[in-house]
Amino acid sequence: MRNGEGYKSSRRTFLKTLGALTVGIAFMQSCAKKIKSLAVKLTGTSHILGHRLWAKDFPKPTRTIAIPYLIAGGGITGLSAARQFRKKGIHDFLLLELEGHLGGNSSNGKNSYSKYPLGAHYLPLPNFHDKELITFLEDEKIITGYDELGLPVFDEEQLTFSPQERLFYKNTWQDGLVPRYGISEKGEKEFDHFFKLMNAFKNEKGFDGKYFFDIPVSACTADTKLSYLDTMSMEQWLTREGFTTEEVFEYIDYCCRDDFGLGVKYVSAWAGIHYFASRKHNYGNDKENVLTWPEGNARLASHLKKYCEGRVLNNCIVFDVRVQNNKVLAKAYDAVAKETLLIEADKVIIATPQFVNGYIFKDRKQLSKQFTYAPWLLATITLSYLPDDYSRPLSWDNVIYKGNGLGYIYDQHQSLKQVQDKKVITYYHAFSCDNVAKKRKEIYKQPQEYWKTFVFNDLKKAHPDIEFLAEDITVHILGHGMVSPVVGFMFNPAKKKAAQPVDNKIYFAHSDLSGISIFEEAFHQGINGVNQLLHDSALDT
Repeated sequence: MRNGEGYKSSRRTFLKTLGALTVGIAFMQSCAKKIKSLAVKLTGTSHILGHRLWAKDFPKPTRTIAIPYLIAGGGITGLSAARQFRKKGIHDFLLLELEGHLGGNSSNGKNSYSKYPLGAHYLPLPNFHDKELITFLEDEKIITGYDELGLPVFDEEQLTFSPQERLFYKNTWQDGLVPRYGISEKGEKEFDHFFKLMNAFKNEKGFDGKYFFDIPVSACTADTKLSYLDTMSMEQWLTREGFTTEEVFEYIDYCCRDDFGLGVKYVSAWAGIHYFASRKHNYGNDKENVLTWPEGNARLASHLKKYCEGRVLNNCIVFDVRVQNNKVLAKAYDAVAKETLLIEADKVIIATPQFVNGYIFKDRKQLSKQFTYAPWLLATITLSYLPDDYSRPLSWDNVIYKGNGLGYIYDQHQSLKQVQDKKVITYYHAFSCDNVAKKRKEIYKQPQEYWKTFVFNDLKKAHPDIEFLAEDITVHILGHGMVSPVVGFMFNPAKKKAAQPVDNKIYFAHSDLSGISIFEEAFHQGINGVNQLLHDSALDT
């Protein structure tokens, strides 16, 4: 330990442990019955309806809909495509979505005390050269103007309030997610060296003047000088570069699991470096902030939904798409009306992930197997109270060092209400492993009570009494939470092949075609898909 931090940490540890024991004994005596009766709700995507794609046991079509343009999939990509159609003056389109709501992984739930995310929960401030995203944020009043230097001014109520982040490390909370107190001198030097390397990657450009690492990925240079980084894991690259300290590996593993669903053992070094080097922080002085809302990125989805009002059919699963007689014929099952629709369109945007497309199109099953999807769990917990370390108070993002999960978000953090009747948090867990298909099957077999224990056991590392304080827990399972850029995937020809249009009539657009599942990629995929469709249509005429 350096600079006396060993003594400070030990004293704080003793006091914190003593306080936890005192509170714990009192609650154990009065709340044992409550724990046994704690209600657990289990939710998730419509995987049962989705699994009917395997059997294709749908009835024959009983109704036909003719439409110039069809969008299959109502996640961020599909919603962005709808917005782009509208921007181009096109209103005659139809969007189909499997779920009863729009937004995909940018969805939310709500209880008596707060909205909460059911997936993605924040948007980093965009690169200033990403004009498409900047324009969208302007349109939705998230950017409220520009300063004297011409840089965007963001709505303060949509930027994370302070305190933003804290880390539970060596039995105490500290500011930020990079451990700095109680860490060895070697660890400090390795962190400094790592961030210098990332800064160099951030600024490096290829022969065409484009960045090696940028957002969207399609904006990256065509220069292949650094493509070798995709042939090794992030862990292998760190080892090759001489990094050895546990804290460095743990922090970078957390970052990879947070953005990709898989850790440093499985994610390619190219993708791992992209996490740190693709955001240029060229939007002003506030480099550490992000945009967030109680409902997470469902707020962004709500801004996009208005572009497809009156043009949506929910609870509809597209199960067959083919070109016939110069038209695209799509069959979709309406789970509410319990009937199959035949949709006849001139052109189609397929904004569904590749694991779904493998069942929609006969010749894409092997192609879809080249894509890896990490399963996720979210657990939203309503708490009567949450005892805290007042020197490092409850923050927006709260991470436990070497936790099994990714910590938790305080969902009411952005509320202007000074005192909350109850506290609502959402815990995140990415199932990083070497066999996600096997893990996915195991997940769906587990009962509700299993997940209650699973979540609380992890959170108890920082909050020993949290189970006594919980009044409600809702567990949300995402079997195919996000695409994961495993070793060799970012430059895999299968990714490029999966994005190719069919007969200039069927166009594919989804964040998994970028290899990185973030809002910006999905947003640009929708725009680019429509632009390509309209460009080809102009050539046809």
